Formats: sequence, C-alpha cells, structure tokens
Amino acid sequence: MALAAAAPFALAADVAAPRAFSALPAGALRAPWRVLVPPRARAPEIALVDDAGVTVLRVHSTRAAGTAAQPLALDPSRSPVLAWRWKVDRVVESADLATKRGDDFAARVYVFFDVPAAELPLGTRVKLLLARLLYGEALPSAALCYVWDNRHPPGTSVWSAYTDRVRVIVLESGAARAGEWVEERRDVAADYRAAFGADAALHPVSGVAAGNDTDQTGESATAWFGDLHFEAAGSAR
Repeated sequence: MALAAAAPFALAADVAAPRAFSALPAGALRAPWRVLVPPRARAPEIALVDDAGVTVLRVHSTRAAGTAAQPLALDPSRSPVLAWRWKVDRVVESADLATKRGDDFAARVYVFFDVPAAELPLGTRVKLLLARLLYGEALPSAALCYVWDNRHPPGTSVWSAYTDRVRVIVLESGAARAGEWVEERRDVAADYRAAFGADAALHPVSGVAAGNDTDQTGESATAWFGDLHFEAAGSAR
C-alpha cells in the first residue's frame, strides 16, 4: 500500500498524540481516526471491539486493503518512541514484500512524515507533485511502515515495492506468535534517519495508521491493535 493511501490526510491536523482506542466505546471507528483505503482497493472490515474489557482496533481483510489513520502534528525529536501492541490470527502465507504482487501483510503500522518538497530529489518531487494533483496536497512525502511479515526475519528493512519513500521494517515474522498480544517499541527518529540518511533533517510526524492488506494475494487476515502512543527518548528496545 503506497503513500497515495494517505490522501485523506488533507484534513488539517493540530493534534500531537494519537487518540487512545481504549478511551473509545466498542463499535464503529470514531474521529479523529478515519478509514483510509488505497485507490481501487476493496475496504477491509474496521471496527473498535472489546478485548478482555479493553477497546482495541480490529481490522479484517479478505482480498482487501486499508488502515485506520489519524492526522498528527508531532515533533519526533521530543517524543521519538512509538509504542503499541498488536496481534494477528495468521500470516499472509503467499506474501512477498520484495514484489508488488506479494505486498501484503497480516498487520502494518505506518508513521507518516511531512518532508518539504524542496528537500527531495528532482525526480521524487515530480512524482510527488503528480500524486498530489491526484490525491491531495497533504499526501505524505515519507513514511516508515512496521509490519508483521510471513517469511523475512525481524530486523529486515527494505524499500516498499511501490516507492522509495516508504521504508518497510519487519518487526514480527511467521505464525509462531499468532493469537497472542505482542508489545512493540520503536525509535521512529532513529528508524527515519537509518532509512533516509544519518544527516537527514527530522521533520514532523504528520500521521499514523494501523491496518493490514490481502488485496494482492487474495488471502484473509485479521489484526488487532492496542493504543498507539509516543514517548520520550530512552525507552526504545
């Protein structure tokens, strides 16, 4: 799923923290979260559900792709650590992150960044300009995508099969831990610089998103997500 999936971020955002799912009642997804679906993709089933007395996000995809997303205006130099928990019912068996045809994951968490177009290479600026003409001025210009993969070892870090503006980072892999909650903590500032250059300017986080996709492989997968929250440095694993 490429950056075009974040086009509805054209809505203004001045919120510096994701809204906790646990603070919301079970039922339909509520503002400031909203459903994002890539162009020409089938929407997944997205809802807030009760899990052991706590409201969490549930995303079920069958030949579908999408996320629950929230626009933000957050300084990652002050709160660089993103923490959350997630679980999946299964992995996408025939997925392959190296190809567009296999670009499916049982679970994804995106962190979007607002990089000024003037700082991008000319070719990238042209592509971004064309994409923004189609999908909106606030289309993110860079992203980290943390995934639950089917085959590549945790720590694998590659460019998206669709664009070199999205860095895909494998955190969990395989079905051994399917069905159990797994805690994650990532220093998004460090991951951003590892992806886009050690000297790259650290720009504001413009949004986060959580979901999954099975539109390429035609399989089914369900993912659950607990609250996403940013923390001060010193707490990343």
